Amino acid sequence: MKLNILHAIAKHLNDFTFVSRARRIEDNTLEIMFDKSQSYFFTMTRGHSIVYKAPSQRPLKGYNAPFDTLLHSLLSGSRLLQVEVMNNDRILRFTLAPKSSYKDKIVYLQLEFTGKNTNAILIDDNEVTIEALRHIDADSSFRVIRPGMELLAIPPRESSYTPPLSTEESQPITDIDGYLEEIFAKRQAHKLQELKKQKCATVAKKIKKFEQLLNKLPNKEKLAEQSKQFQNDANLILSNLYQIKPYDAKLKTYNYEGEEVTITLPKDTKVNRMPDHYFNLSKRAKSKAKNVHIEQENLSSKKAFYENIYHALERTTLPYELELLVPKRAKSLRKKEKLREGELFWIEDYKVLVGRNSQENQKLLGLAKANDIWMHIRNVPSSHVIIRTDKQNLPDSVIQAAAKLCVDFSVKQAGDYEIDYTKRKFIKVQEGSNVLYNKYKTIRVTKEGIEIRV
Repeated sequence: MKLNILHAIAKHLNDFTFVSRARRIEDNTLEIMFDKSQSYFFTMTRGHSIVYKAPSQRPLKGYNAPFDTLLHSLLSGSRLLQVEVMNNDRILRFTLAPKSSYKDKIVYLQLEFTGKNTNAILIDDNEVTIEALRHIDADSSFRVIRPGMELLAIPPRESSYTPPLSTEESQPITDIDGYLEEIFAKRQAHKLQELKKQKCATVAKKIKKFEQLLNKLPNKEKLAEQSKQFQNDANLILSNLYQIKPYDAKLKTYNYEGEEVTITLPKDTKVNRMPDHYFNLSKRAKSKAKNVHIEQENLSSKKAFYENIYHALERTTLPYELELLVPKRAKSLRKKEKLREGELFWIEDYKVLVGRNSQENQKLLGLAKANDIWMHIRNVPSSHVIIRTDKQNLPDSVIQAAAKLCVDFSVKQAGDYEIDYTKRKFIKVQEGSNVLYNKYKTIRVTKEGIEIRV
């Protein structure tokens, strides 16, 4: 962070009177909302700290560390007394009067944009650390940052040399909000591009995996020929049992067309059981030939499922939606819960299960509890979506996000879709994953070429 920008930010923030909300929205980013409407974001990444202005954002996950609890309790609803740049250094200090205090009490939020020591620290009026985003021990620095420890001041720079200001630094920033909003736009575009690239690569691997599995599937005609050959071999062995010795590895004989053939005999098998070995191989090949189309349909539907995700990822314009489509923690939580059928997602800490084909839709219907919410696109073959409710009323935002998932995972075509949803206890399974239902509600989702919105 450049010093002149921090001075301009401090001057501008002093126009506000109170802090409406303070929270962490990403691992290293704090959102502070002033006067109920203006949100500013402070990214405290070591060596890459920035400040930007944007509409209030939903946290990517829940943050419940002691720092987050105290940040919320001390700053939310507090009066903003002063914002200043400390010692003409890259340190922004907020002086606040907490709402929860029964008497006059002062706390400070100190944001230090100091390279590798970048940090956010809550301090009391005795300059004692209340809590910090990062704790620093005596082994790492002379300046210990731990709860209950006095916070030492950062020593002034020893060098008296002041580098000449660049053109950007020498010119005053007249529209600091516009400047910070531009930083957000650039950051969002870069972040979206990188995140989208990462998520698309993850999904592309899954698509490739199912392509490989499809390519490895045996050919139905070849399996039928193989079954016939095994049966012929079994009959030839059966016809020649009298001349096979227990130690023979091969049988040389003539087939029914009078051609000489050599049949490899199974190892460690009694002579009178050798025909059964080939009869069993014939039955297996015949069964595979009969059912290979089922496996092909299963793999093809899963491949199409991930192709729909990839299609949606390419058109997504918000990092939150990218994280919703391909969440980071879904894999570990799926292992923990041993979900063998379907995909597991989390929306605002509600578990959402999505079927990738008809078989998985059936499985999810069986797993769902009476008060869980079931969701499906009306009049369109689609994924079944189950939202675990634990008998709680679902927020509208969860219903809307789940409806987006249902459309994203089921169709590629742009258009208006109606998604019916109801409790599982109102669903009557007919045949396979076909169901009848009543007492339902409907939500409309419009899927466009560029974005999906509700």
